Amino acid sequence: MRAAGLIRKPWNVLDFPSPQPHCNSYYAATANVTTGYPPLRGADNCDVCIVGAGFTGISAALHLAERGYKVIVLEANRVSWGASGRNGGQLIGGISGEERLRKSRGRDISDLIEKMRWAGHEIIRQRVEKYAIDCDLKFGYMDVAIKPRHWRDLLEEYESLQRPDFPYETRLVPKQEITGVIGTEAYIGGLINMANGHLHPLNLCLGEAAAAVQQGAVIHEQSPVVRIEHGNKARVHTESGSVSCDFVVLAGNAYHRLEARRLSGFVFPAGSFILATEPLSDEQISEINPLDLAVCDPNHVLDYFRLSADRRLLFGGRCNYSGREPDSIRKSILPRMLKIFPQLKGVRIDYEWGGKIGIVINRVPHIGRLDDNIFYSQGYSGHGVNVTHLAGQVVADAIAGTYERFDVFEKVKHYRIPGGQWVGNQLLALGMIYFRMLDLL
Repeated sequence: MRAAGLIRKPWNVLDFPSPQPHCNSYYAATANVTTGYPPLRGADNCDVCIVGAGFTGISAALHLAERGYKVIVLEANRVSWGASGRNGGQLIGGISGEERLRKSRGRDISDLIEKMRWAGHEIIRQRVEKYAIDCDLKFGYMDVAIKPRHWRDLLEEYESLQRPDFPYETRLVPKQEITGVIGTEAYIGGLINMANGHLHPLNLCLGEAAAAVQQGAVIHEQSPVVRIEHGNKARVHTESGSVSCDFVVLAGNAYHRLEARRLSGFVFPAGSFILATEPLSDEQISEINPLDLAVCDPNHVLDYFRLSADRRLLFGGRCNYSGREPDSIRKSILPRMLKIFPQLKGVRIDYEWGGKIGIVINRVPHIGRLDDNIFYSQGYSGHGVNVTHLAGQVVADAIAGTYERFDVFEKVKHYRIPGGQWVGNQLLALGMIYFRMLDLL
């Protein structure tokens, strides 16, 4: 990418010095394919131009292509380069900031929100089956309790799931049984929910991208967008080409800086980091996670873990809200892993990586429009695998003229922090010190 000063509107430049390969993660090392979609060269046109080829952008592209829209996706790096290809791979129901959503619109939309909580799961189930996507999708998940108040929350959640329209198995695991399900003394109970699960996120997104292309979408990698011309016909510019379109979807989440005058200060990048061990033995697996569950604790500064298809423990968390990466991911995460599973001391660590997730102050996904034909969706605050798939469908519905679910998000009041991303991240970091203290109480 050229220096920002050579571009007419430098505030619109993506936050990439140049196109980059995938990070050195376990997911990249076990990807089904290496993509090679060509960069955009010259002028093109379409119905919908999508900026960003992560879960949000690819989900929207596939929804729209299936409906017959001509879609072009522009990606600065590679498909699923950001959080979509680096996350913990946990498929968890729910939308961050649900209570704020209900309060902003009234309890009359509770049924709609409840349906949306699980919509991303169903989209993923259907796509994996329809397009034969090999992404190690498996169902089985447990929330765990560390303190009595957490256990009370799990009891409440369990009761809420005991209704005829929720068809999946749920089971409370009391203190006397928890070590037989997860081989650690760290927890006092858990709630197993078989609606949730885990998967290989990079392979899911790569498979969905291939499906979108199969349905007629066009993807251009290594094509950072530098500016957008607004109008009845928008034009999206890269350094080597442009796309004229009826609609634009901004789907860069924590990584893009487009439309900064109207979008900056709402979403802040927080770091999340993961370790992958060497493949574990049958004895180790039967001790630490015999049911092959994805597990997440209830803390604000949380830990999460699961087994990969090739029997590695993927252990992550320690979210960093300051915007700084640790000097050593291993030194930051490994003590947490060994506190939960001291029996894994000495196990080799084969991979360590991290990335940025988009955090919104009120935790509600930031979905809306800049103009009638320029949409954005970002800021999933850690619920990305599920909610990005919902968001792609919600935006696709709005482009097709159905706004019921889109309006639920667009009408929420969001808080903008002036002073740029650095100031916002420092305020978030201070806020998380408070929440960390709550975790310790």
